[in-house]
Amino acid sequence: MSIIIMSIIVTLGFLIALWVYNSNRLARMNQLFVLLVVFPLLNVFFSYISGFDISRALLWSRAAWFMGSLSVLIIYFFIIYFPRKIKNFIILDWISVCVWSIFAYLSLLTDYIVADATVENHITDILPGMMMDIFYVFVVLFIMLSILISINKYKLLTESEKVSMKYFYSGLLIFVISSVVFSIILPGVFDLQGFTAVGDYSIVLFFGFAAYAIVKRHLFDVRLAVVRSATYTLVLVSLACLYLDIVFIISGVFNKEIASPSQIASGVVTSLILAFVFQPLKRFFDKVTNKIFYKDNYDTDDFFTRVNESLTTTTDLRNLLERISHEIGNTLKSEQTFFYINTDDEHYVMAGTQHHRQLPKADADKLGELCGKSGDIVIASMLEPEDEVRRLMLSHRIELILPLIESNNIIGYLCLGEHRSNSGYTNRDVKALNAVSDEIAIAIQNALAVQEIREFNSTLQQRIENATKELRASNSILRQLDKTKDEFVGMASHQLRTPLTSVKGYISMVLEGDAGKVSDMQRKFLEEAFMSSERMVRLIDDFLNVSRIQNGKFIIDKHEVDLSKVVEQEIESLAPSAKMRNMKFVYNPPSDFPMIKLDEGKIRQVIMNFADNALYYSRDNTKIVIDLSVDRKDVVFTVKDTGIGVPISEQAQLFTKFYRASNARKQRPDGTGVGLYLAKKVIDAHGGEVIFLSIEGKGSMFGFRLPIDQVIESTTAS
Repeated sequence: MSIIIMSIIVTLGFLIALWVYNSNRLARMNQLFVLLVVFPLLNVFFSYISGFDISRALLWSRAAWFMGSLSVLIIYFFIIYFPRKIKNFIILDWISVCVWSIFAYLSLLTDYIVADATVENHITDILPGMMMDIFYVFVVLFIMLSILISINKYKLLTESEKVSMKYFYSGLLIFVISSVVFSIILPGVFDLQGFTAVGDYSIVLFFGFAAYAIVKRHLFDVRLAVVRSATYTLVLVSLACLYLDIVFIISGVFNKEIASPSQIASGVVTSLILAFVFQPLKRFFDKVTNKIFYKDNYDTDDFFTRVNESLTTTTDLRNLLERISHEIGNTLKSEQTFFYINTDDEHYVMAGTQHHRQLPKADADKLGELCGKSGDIVIASMLEPEDEVRRLMLSHRIELILPLIESNNIIGYLCLGEHRSNSGYTNRDVKALNAVSDEIAIAIQNALAVQEIREFNSTLQQRIENATKELRASNSILRQLDKTKDEFVGMASHQLRTPLTSVKGYISMVLEGDAGKVSDMQRKFLEEAFMSSERMVRLIDDFLNVSRIQNGKFIIDKHEVDLSKVVEQEIESLAPSAKMRNMKFVYNPPSDFPMIKLDEGKIRQVIMNFADNALYYSRDNTKIVIDLSVDRKDVVFTVKDTGIGVPISEQAQLFTKFYRASNARKQRPDGTGVGLYLAKKVIDAHGGEVIFLSIEGKGSMFGFRLPIDQVIESTTAS
């Protein structure tokens, strides 16, 4: 391989690697691609050098095999990540690293892979070591494993990824097969050493396919990288050419002979390496010399960046002032740095570096009057010795004052103490402070606004807490009053229930003729009195139950009940009232209904409440349909009427305590609003649910659904 072709291959490979790396230096695939190009290039380069540097042919040959071992490992990892990683092969990855680390070590530092190397006509003949055959086997197996992973991975890629993969792997496959055949199989198996260069030339095809995939198929986003790298690459090529010219001139003038290809190649590589490391070394030594000879020097752009970062880290005024003071003080090397900021409530905030002096408000106001007229920076050393401002500044060890102006108003001052080096502040320092003064003033003004909002929120929060305490106190009083009311209702209901029951009993006895014959007119009056007393007893029972609910004494006492008979009895008790309004209850008792465990008294109240409401809120000469049935696993009871219904906007509140619909209050002003509330509590306590449907002006359906698991046994209703 000629020196020209060798230089072209190396330059092309490094150029592609540099482009891809600069496109995204943090991407794992970009990093692996660079190694995928660099390792095979170094393998080819070291193999080439070994043919010209006879004295160190063995060293160059082992270095070539070392790079070949690493190339196999990098090919595997690149296949895992290209064009994107799909599965994790953690155990296989670690095994691969261990195996090829061992082979790399054996290749470079032992004679187990390469025992010896001889050169004839610039062609290196390798004497294989005792583990060369094992190395060949592992190479073939690893390449087969990589191909298998690629095939399985290909099925999961998108169409555009598959196209990129085809072009890239075509070049990679040609290079791998050529390298294995011409650099491993022919020399190792058939002892044919003259064809290794063919394997080396195949890397050009790999670069060609890679370049096509990159440029045409957008394998990597390298357009910006190309722009950034073009100038730098031209510099490297120019350095290499300049080096070659100097080598040829010196060799021809002083040595009267042309330098050997190995010397030229080594020099080119050395010059390229020096070119790569020149800028990092220059930056390193610049920093060292600046620290030694220019201790007070600083980068203005970096200073602006750091100040802006400090301005955006917090909105707390004192914290903000301290951060900016530390940044300015450390950069400008001032003994003390602090801010004096006026607030809207005629107070001030002073904050800065740790050891800054306290500036009394009287002195601060006086400095403000004397320094703040022009708004320019005031430096004590530039004032006349007898100047009052100078004397006042020096008394507080202040060397520089920067007025902070926002919307043509001076909101405060930045004060800097004496310079640590006693050299004073320069024009560069003054310009830097003027450049950041506006941003600092805006940030301080924003922090003042935030502080004002926080103080307002704090005051508002205090007011809310005070109002909350008052509400809690009022609520406590209301709860006590509500408790007293419940106790009174319970006590009054107990006291009223006994005489009403007695009245109801005596009226019943008179109606039955125990006190003598009753005329028709008397019977009519007595029946009306009996029904009124019965309604009063039910109303008192409702109030008693509500009181028990409020006091936590509402108990459900379940026992065996024939619900069908209970419904029939309650309807019979309401039949006289229905007859008086020319209304009729329609109820067909079920022929076979199960016994259910429930609280009979409370369920009677619910049935009575639903039926009584239907009776009172329905039109005369209509029917009320009552139904009792078993629906799958539930017992269902419903009462349907054609009454006034419930407005849709009020239906959600219907079952709350003491609530009555607006049309119901007009129809029956004497209602209490506890019947439906109590009915829902009773049904909920039984583990059931209330049934309710209503259309205003057309009627309603009230009822309940109880779970069938409360069934005891089946019996025939009489």
